[in-house]
Amino acid sequence: MGLLTLLRKLKKSEKEFRILVLGLDNAGKTTALKKLADEDITHTMPTQGFNIKSVIHEGFKLNVWDIGGQKTIRPYWRNYFDQTDALVFVIDCSDHRRMDETGVELNQLLDEEKLAGVPLLIFANKQDLMNAMGPDEVTEVLGLTNIRDRAWHIQPCSAKTGEGLQGGMEWLVKNINKS
Repeated sequence: MGLLTLLRKLKKSEKEFRILVLGLDNAGKTTALKKLADEDITHTMPTQGFNIKSVIHEGFKLNVWDIGGQKTIRPYWRNYFDQTDALVFVIDCSDHRRMDETGVELNQLLDEEKLAGVPLLIFANKQDLMNAMGPDEVTEVLGLTNIRDRAWHIQPCSAKTGEGLQGGMEWLVKNINKS
């Protein structure tokens, strides 16, 4: 049973959370969101603005905002920071040449006042590809162990196969619920 099927069972008394999904273009943000929503991923196109989906996970309604990651769109990310309960940052772990750019964008997000203390889930995506960096290598390259002002977790995953996505969402819901 998919998460969208569970949406029909939503009660008005259930708690809602706003999740912001960011990352560079082609990282797999939309594919991951579609996979979590049990939707077809065969014709996923680059996001030119944003996608919003509501999914139910462990009795919580998650309003997920997937914002495009093209360089021209990134300055507009800040327009979506208000009332964000959690940040999901998706990384293409097979794109070694853009890892520095990924680190710069992530650090800028972590410095944003409106996102201060917000739990951070990092999806280390594309683990199904042979040249993908593992989560330990990504943690080292991006200096993630220096993050001390919020709960954070790196989750290896493949948005294409869905592997690891549920585990990441379970961590996210537990950590949002603590705040």
